[in-house]
Amino acid sequence: MLLTRFDPFKQIKDLEKSFYAYPNSESVNGFVPVVNTREGESAYHIDVDLPGVKKEDIKVDINKDVLTISGERKTKEEIKEEDYYKVETSFGKFTRSFTIPENIDIENIEARSDNGVLEIIIPKKEEQNSKKSIEIK
Repeated sequence: MLLTRFDPFKQIKDLEKSFYAYPNSESVNGFVPVVNTREGESAYHIDVDLPGVKKEDIKVDINKDVLTISGERKTKEEIKEEDYYKVETSFGKFTRSFTIPENIDIENIEARSDNGVLEIIIPKKEEQNSKKSIEIK
């Protein structure tokens, strides 16, 4: 049996290490946008943080029950100074896919980009009353 010593501050130490860790040149290769999803009374909402991405470089598709957001965050012109050179921003192509429920109104989906945030609004279909009492004869 392996015994380990309990350290009540281990999680705090790990969090502190990740907080102060700066990306190295090997980790600056891919861009994965942050996504927030929520369900409202009449629609589903997907908010995607896309700072530095032009709306012309974003594509939103639906195939069967999968919504796919793809695009590319392009690198800016390189600036090299005499005494330093550091890049912490990620660039590249990205794709995020979401399975959407069956009760959506596919014809009225909206997408808008404002201040680096892509908002997709997926309206729900109005529920039809499927409950019915059957008279017994």
